[in-house]
Amino acid sequence: MVSEAADGATQAEARAKARAPSVRPFSTFERMVAFRYLRPRRKQAFISVIAGFSFVGIMLGVATLIIVMAVMNGFRSELITRILGINGHMIVQPIDGVLDDYAALSDKYRKIVGVRDAIPLIEGQTLASGKAGAGTGALIKGIRTDDLSRLKTVADNIRQGDLVSFAAGEGVAIGSRMAQNLGLSAGDTITLIAPEGDVTPMGVNPRVKAYKVSAIFEIGMSEYDASIVFMPFEEAQLYFNQDGIAQSIEIMLNNPEAVDEMRPKLEAASERSIFITDWRQRNRTFFSALAVERNVMFMILTLIVLVAALNIISGLIMLVKDKGADIAILRTMGATSGSIMRIFFMTGATIGIVGTIAGVLLGVIVCLNVESIRQFFSWLSGTTIFNPELYFLSQLPAEMNFGETVSVVVMTLTLSFLATILPAWRASRIDPVQALRYE
Repeated sequence: MVSEAADGATQAEARAKARAPSVRPFSTFERMVAFRYLRPRRKQAFISVIAGFSFVGIMLGVATLIIVMAVMNGFRSELITRILGINGHMIVQPIDGVLDDYAALSDKYRKIVGVRDAIPLIEGQTLASGKAGAGTGALIKGIRTDDLSRLKTVADNIRQGDLVSFAAGEGVAIGSRMAQNLGLSAGDTITLIAPEGDVTPMGVNPRVKAYKVSAIFEIGMSEYDASIVFMPFEEAQLYFNQDGIAQSIEIMLNNPEAVDEMRPKLEAASERSIFITDWRQRNRTFFSALAVERNVMFMILTLIVLVAALNIISGLIMLVKDKGADIAILRTMGATSGSIMRIFFMTGATIGIVGTIAGVLLGVIVCLNVESIRQFFSWLSGTTIFNPELYFLSQLPAEMNFGETVSVVVMTLTLSFLATILPAWRASRIDPVQALRYE
């Protein structure tokens, strides 16, 4: 009886093929059958669970990739902005003697097209102490008042006090974390101790001097807020025994990436032997480490999407096995092997497409509210997540890149489509006679 039914099915299939009109690829019929297979049935509950896990895996994988890449982009962008906001893009130092013509040289540099500012500096390491008693290391940056006023990263972020006393040469400006660590407020006195002091018959005595805290600034980068002290330029010259000279000139460019282009222009304008370093050289190790970490994280998190794609394969293979009789009936009704392959391809691809769209939406929502989410989980756990003492920044940044987001979407869809090819091909190769015989 089974053999007769199979022979009848074969003949019916041949007659249906002869009568069936050609159906264009991805027609309404194929889409209807594909989407019908996506609807869960009670006897197919296990297959539906696998499909659900595949969807959730792809959604979480895409969202995680977008969020992590956005946070790392924001982290790098914020660090560059804050590092270059307080440090020069290029540092000019003399080779053939002292920098006693710093004022004239700074004016020459400012006239170069592409140079935003040129700031003479005196720098030195000291020990700072305040009311709290404990001392902390500090980097003194001697700077002219007009130059500090143009340094918007500092001048626009003064939390206490002002630059009036600083302009009169009677005070210093310190970071908010240093003020907190030393128990200082605007108007208090900070004591600075320099190891290289006055030479006496008993040897070199450290130079100890107290200054009024004129202003307290907050850049937002904890390392700088906890260590930098701005001192009036003339006072810094006296404090570090650098009368009438500057140690270096920091050059601020309109485009920080144009350092190679600006180097010969600065050398020509100097008319003397100089040594130039740029921000890439001074922070090469740091930013190289960030780039390596970013690439490794992308590869690791891609495995989440790959695992979800493998779930699509397993779910579709089980679905094909369960729908053997249905495939045989479709073939006897005139459906071609290509049509069967497209039906199961659309079934699996739909999971990947919908999961990718949901992942992108979830990733965008989290990126737009990442700082609020961080604060919520910090409150929920009672701990500080993304501690600024360790990560340098006072808040969690996120900066989505359109090109990276598109690459994540393309990569996910590619993996999802590739995962459907094998099960769909196996479905198209099912012999309707054999399927009906074993049904």
